[in-house]
Amino acid sequence: MDFSKFKFRNGASNPLYNQLLEALESAIGSGALAIGTRLPSERAMADQLKVSRTTVMSAYRELEARGLIHSHVGRGTFVCASPEGAGAPFAWRGKVSRTASLHNDPALRHITRGANRPNLISFASGAPAIDIFPVKAWQRLLDQAFREKPEEVLSNGPTAGLPRLRQAVAGRFGVKPDRILILSGSQQGLGLISRCLLDPGDAVIIDRPCYVWAIQLFRAAGAHLIGWDITRADIGELEDLIIRHRPKLIFTNPTFHNPTGRTLSLRERKELLKLAVRYRVPLLEDDPYRETYLDGQPPTTLYHLDEHDIVIHLSTFSKILAPGLRLGWLAAPEYIVDQLALIKQREILFTEGAGQYALSVFLQSGQFDDHLVRLRTEHARRRCAFQVALERHSPAGLSKFEVPPGGLYFWLRLDQSLNSSQWLQQALAAGVAFTSGEVFYADAINSQHARFCYTCLSPEKIEAGVRRLAESMMSGRSGKSGSRFPARGHSDIPLV
Repeated sequence: MDFSKFKFRNGASNPLYNQLLEALESAIGSGALAIGTRLPSERAMADQLKVSRTTVMSAYRELEARGLIHSHVGRGTFVCASPEGAGAPFAWRGKVSRTASLHNDPALRHITRGANRPNLISFASGAPAIDIFPVKAWQRLLDQAFREKPEEVLSNGPTAGLPRLRQAVAGRFGVKPDRILILSGSQQGLGLISRCLLDPGDAVIIDRPCYVWAIQLFRAAGAHLIGWDITRADIGELEDLIIRHRPKLIFTNPTFHNPTGRTLSLRERKELLKLAVRYRVPLLEDDPYRETYLDGQPPTTLYHLDEHDIVIHLSTFSKILAPGLRLGWLAAPEYIVDQLALIKQREILFTEGAGQYALSVFLQSGQFDDHLVRLRTEHARRRCAFQVALERHSPAGLSKFEVPPGGLYFWLRLDQSLNSSQWLQQALAAGVAFTSGEVFYADAINSQHARFCYTCLSPEKIEAGVRRLAESMMSGRSGKSGSRFPARGHSDIPLV
């Protein structure tokens, strides 16, 4: 649409911003600006119309308040709805705060969408082999908690975690209990650290690609995100980024990286630490997959290599027991643990007690180590099943991958003829789900990668799912004539 044709009545009692608002609302109502249309940036619109940027900003803000347009960080402002007639229900969509809207990237919804859909085979959401979780043993531990320690597990608990669990985790990790904070999952830890260390506008260096919810939580904190290519792990590149952006924090997942599966070598870890110390930048080590190794133990953690108290180590039991337990932890200097506990106290007071008690006994009794042995055996079996199924069913040359030495994921690089977002839509129609690679990038690129969690499905389900994937692969090629799913571009609405 040619916005330069908008006519303003200078000197009229109707302010310029309101004239622009009415013109845009009319264009949206008539269909001249269809749902999904990307509007020019505030600066570009102001230049086209020869008005101030404040005029455009005011019109855009009011359109967003009415629920007609929505701004997506890194992608732009899009028309999202038509004007409602008189008597229409209250438009809550226009009342959601801009801060909350930072979380509303619809491109992420396919990760968990349809989890309970009948007959859907999902490789999307990361989870271990839950079907071998020792349910009966866990139930006995919960019964023991309520029988022997009812007041401890049912009363208001310590925000930092039950002392018995902090001691069990600390003993296993090799630190003092005062350095451990128990969390309701590691995602809570990311949120607490964001609120503790970051102010709006602070730069954060993150892996590229990166754990999707880390991107979302840092972005919600108002951080400026800078990607460091974790696959190359070029320390010189990282130093350039530090010098240029002066980050407040470096975030990395150095062991069985999500989504790529990459593990930093001992040499790379030491060089990374040297840079952090030299430029006095805290390091947040996200380490949920360390215990899932299949081909030998990974290198020493950044936390244990650290001699300057510059590393915060974040982990969880979700990836080795079950996501539904919502139990995680972090290790950090005591001052930071105390600060994070104060923030956590304002958020949820404390983490649920019975699960903490059960986990502490599970860790100290040796049952946890027994479970890990069974888990690695089963994960190795499923890794083999996924690899064999891919090699058997995938059309030659359409994807490439490396077999991961641990973690939960295969990271497939797709042939240029196969668009990841488009293929996902075809796969969902065929009854199978995965995670399109673009959601792992903070800079909103079109990715030729896709992530598959192989650990959460039985070998039989893996075989069936990969067969469906292969059948959808050919129809997912971006050049296929008549496809009803367009490749995602910068001007499209994010996929739902």
